[in-house]
Amino acid sequence: MRIRGSVLPGLILPMLFVTVWTVWITCVHQLVRPLNIDSLLLTVLGFLVGLALSFRSSTAYERYNDGRKCWGALTLNVRNMARLIWIHIREREGAEGEEDILAKLTAVNLLLAFCVSLKHKLRHQPEYDYKDLQGLISNIQTFAKSAHVDGDIPPRKALTTPQRISSYLGIPFFERSPSKRYKAYQKAGRLHGNLPLEIMTYLSSYLEMVVQGGQIPVPAYQSMAMAYMGGMMDSLTNCERISQTPLPVAYNIVISQITWLYVLFLPFQLVSKLNWVAIPGTLIGAYIILGFAAIGREIEDPFGDDVNDLNLDRYCDSIALELDMIMSVPPPKRADFITQDNNYVMFPNMNEGYNAWKGRGVEKIREELRKKPLRHVNPALAREIRQSELRDRDNAIEQKEREAEEREIAEQEATKKAEQLRQRQHQAQMPGDDPV
Repeated sequence: MRIRGSVLPGLILPMLFVTVWTVWITCVHQLVRPLNIDSLLLTVLGFLVGLALSFRSSTAYERYNDGRKCWGALTLNVRNMARLIWIHIREREGAEGEEDILAKLTAVNLLLAFCVSLKHKLRHQPEYDYKDLQGLISNIQTFAKSAHVDGDIPPRKALTTPQRISSYLGIPFFERSPSKRYKAYQKAGRLHGNLPLEIMTYLSSYLEMVVQGGQIPVPAYQSMAMAYMGGMMDSLTNCERISQTPLPVAYNIVISQITWLYVLFLPFQLVSKLNWVAIPGTLIGAYIILGFAAIGREIEDPFGDDVNDLNLDRYCDSIALELDMIMSVPPPKRADFITQDNNYVMFPNMNEGYNAWKGRGVEKIREELRKKPLRHVNPALAREIRQSELRDRDNAIEQKEREAEEREIAEQEATKKAEQLRQRQHQAQMPGDDPV
């Protein structure tokens, strides 16, 4: 049984309380006086608890799923924007081309900075001096940097032992408040700003620069770039909505109250029928009910750094890797992938490259394309056609080889005859021997 990622550690103290309560009720019932109650009360409470937990779990998972969709959409838009920047923004010649490449690198780094800064914002980390973020935004001015100028904000401290234990056991008294850093900024009169939004303004400025410079002349590409950046802003806004608008407190309170009422009344119903077995029976029932309630609380905010939260670090690492892969090669040219001999244009029907098909004419190419669908609907016929074509090709190759051999033999014979003729002519021109 797995403990990591389970809600069991957070239920240790509640289950201890339920154990003591159940043992006390069972002992009084068995040794002092009966404490059984009518099952109608628990039937009504059970219906309400099921309804409340269903609402709590579905709402929490909906928020979790919305967070996953937001980061999926963000990844898609970042990929598309990076591809558009690297491929479709023209690079000028000479020294200006070098500047264009460096400008592209800057813009793509800002795309990654947007994702990393959003991760820290959703985790209530307003600073900028994180190892995975500081180098990406060292060239831009942000409110987060200005908030650290005077050093009025106390430095971040490591978790103390009580905080680590309370975080593991789910005790709220010693846990570090995520909003404590924000309150420290406000108390010092410092504005930490909205770093992802600030980064997006620099990306918009870059797009304006290349449009004005004529480096992205196609209007469709300009519209696509604006749409991709709009999608990134939409992901930012939706993530903020999920993070900053939790389930209303009134719902949490009443769901918790109904759940605990059911758990506390559960041993009264079981003890009359199960006697001492009511103790483990109550614990099992309490663990199931309290476990579902704890799961709802666990996944309500999916952007933390707990085991059950979305792995935002993995999202950002994956985006960083993909951006580096896009920039690892220059924008491909025609000769880089089209006119290659290993470009098998008719694969899997034929393993012949681009140059082998180049001189065959349009009609031959279209004829072969008409045969390609047969491979899907009638594989046997496709294999027969393929074998026939291979035989024809082999016969043609053999015919060419025979013709080449015949030409070579004919050339050798002609060369031999010419040599013999030359020797005879040479002998005829030689003077005869003088008589004695």
